[in-house]
Amino acid sequence: MSPAPEFRVGIDIGGTFTDIVFLAPDGTFHTRKVSSTVDDYARAIADSLGEIFSQTNIRSENITEVLHGTTVASNAILEMAGARTGLITTEGFRDVLELRTLRMPRLYDLGWEKPEPLVPRYLRRAVRERIDAGGNVEQAVDRTQVGEVVEELLEAGVETIAVCLINSFAYPDHERLIGEIIEQKAPDFPYCLSVNVLPEIKEYERTSTTVINAYLLPVISRYLNSLISELHSSNVTAPLLLMQSNGGLTTAQRAIELPCHIIESGPAGGVVGAHALATKLELGDVVTFDMGGTTAKASLIEGGEYSRAVDFSVGAGIMAGSRLLTGAGYRLKVPAIDLAEVGAGGGSIIFVDPGGAMLVGPKSAGAKPGPACYGLGGELPTVTDANVVLGYLNPKHLVGGEVQINAELSHKAIREKVAAPMELEIERAAYGAHQITAANMIRAIKSVSSERGRDPRRYALFAFGGNGPLFAATMARALGMKQIVVPPAPGLFSSFGLLYADVEHHYSRTLRRVLRTADPQELQQAWLDLEIQARKQLQGDGFPEGRIRLSRTANMHYFGQIFELTVPVSSGPIDSAAIATLEEAFGVEHERTYGHRAGPEEPVELVNIELVGQGIPERTRVPEKLQKKSVASPKEQIREAYFGPVEGWRKARIIDRESLAQGVEGPIIIEEYDATCLVPPGAAAVLDDYGNIIIRL
Repeated sequence: MSPAPEFRVGIDIGGTFTDIVFLAPDGTFHTRKVSSTVDDYARAIADSLGEIFSQTNIRSENITEVLHGTTVASNAILEMAGARTGLITTEGFRDVLELRTLRMPRLYDLGWEKPEPLVPRYLRRAVRERIDAGGNVEQAVDRTQVGEVVEELLEAGVETIAVCLINSFAYPDHERLIGEIIEQKAPDFPYCLSVNVLPEIKEYERTSTTVINAYLLPVISRYLNSLISELHSSNVTAPLLLMQSNGGLTTAQRAIELPCHIIESGPAGGVVGAHALATKLELGDVVTFDMGGTTAKASLIEGGEYSRAVDFSVGAGIMAGSRLLTGAGYRLKVPAIDLAEVGAGGGSIIFVDPGGAMLVGPKSAGAKPGPACYGLGGELPTVTDANVVLGYLNPKHLVGGEVQINAELSHKAIREKVAAPMELEIERAAYGAHQITAANMIRAIKSVSSERGRDPRRYALFAFGGNGPLFAATMARALGMKQIVVPPAPGLFSSFGLLYADVEHHYSRTLRRVLRTADPQELQQAWLDLEIQARKQLQGDGFPEGRIRLSRTANMHYFGQIFELTVPVSSGPIDSAAIATLEEAFGVEHERTYGHRAGPEEPVELVNIELVGQGIPERTRVPEKLQKKSVASPKEQIREAYFGPVEGWRKARIIDRESLAQGVEGPIIIEEYDATCLVPPGAAAVLDDYGNIIIRL
């Protein structure tokens, strides 16, 4: 009897649906898509696993790895549902969170107000101590006062404490002493030290990041412990790994200790998967586009690399429009895949403003009550309802029949709430909503392409998410893009992306030195110290020395500048030649970014050193080809669909993915379990050797 196949499981929680993928080594996979249980996200996961076990021959002991992307951390900030947090800082710096930076999200909006700090002022305490910028102690810590401050915060009912002292990155002992006092006063009480979270210069960024980490500690701990318990109750004992904002995986224990690294966990997975497939297909430069039920996200893959962000804001509502103006949310300085996000999804509500203009989103109907056509009590028209009216979506059901659709409710909502007030025919109103939605999402694509001097016409559009393939052609045409790639199981592709990722940890420390006068041995030792940390962590994760990959980078600027640029550092020894090479690399990067560089006499300052440690798996994580477990293919049908006032209503063929093997001219609608793909008139689609839909415009 042959042994049962092993499965790796990817689980992605979105605002509307929870997606699960089971992948076998031969490339066969099973999928499950269920409504997210917002009161307890772990319950939807456990219930879905139970259903898959009962409907297939998969057993819990066949699962070797569980990979998870989640929005729990970001939702906790968006909903202000984190822990009651206290902050201990140096005297004179109590209000750093209030002062923030001078960045403004809207320069001419005089009514804009800063968001309330995650730690209110009465829970912020200042202690007597001082360290100068060089790491010299000017005033020692007053242990008695610190003890009193800790007791005051505990009596005030805080659930976690953040500690961030001025210049602690240069001398961490004061913070560590405060940590010891917290442990003495309240054993097992959760707290965060900035020297463990972000040992880098820049006071606001370090304080904000540490506070966010502390704010999330109890929330993520409860959630992941609950999830582990639910998995164990399903007899799943395989390791649980979490997707980080940077596109790498981390252990559940590490995610509990540093939840600030998993805030953009959910969106990162799809970009990782797109990067892997784009590399395999030799697509060149790619714009990724992920549209779900609540939001749409875009990112750039250029030169075979993700577009990276060294910091970002969270909790500012939806990121839209220009990327140049920031500052609306809570600043977080952790490495992340750079994403532009807008509030546009299948659940986005369509409405007519007092001036008679049609608007879409960012408010969403969510999973419950959801679009009007779900029949769950929702009466407001949504983007999904508009697509039902246009004939793009199945008028009877979605998700393979698991979500029933009442098309009449869609027509009623669009007719009464949009078409009648605007005195439009219902199809014109629905088509207008579709176009406005596309325009909103184009802003996200432009923010990662044309706003950075990139011509989107040079890029392929990689579309996924439950609604991404439905809008991809509309957007690509507007942007002049010629090729669209829709991967297998596009509606669950963020779950697939988890399966492509590797375990990855980031380390950094501030080391301010004028580069040309820096001591090579000191720099060598500083990076070596980070390497020791990385190796220890990865070996603890189960990776032997031969399966550990380390890469170094440096944050630098011209002496006197505020903002840094990141430059790769070679893996060889740090000597005078390596330093000269690094300085030249910075000049090249500065010219590429800003269009100019300073003369050779201008000194370059090293600010932070960084190291990325990756665990390399024993075998390829995802097979060359993916094969969905066979299901009965629906019979080809014809449905009337509306393509605007020029094309009008057209008969569109309703087919499955496999019917594209020989190439098909639009208009066609490709219906799958997890998504619907629209190929409009004048476009053509074909299936490539790897099962991807290639649409050419």
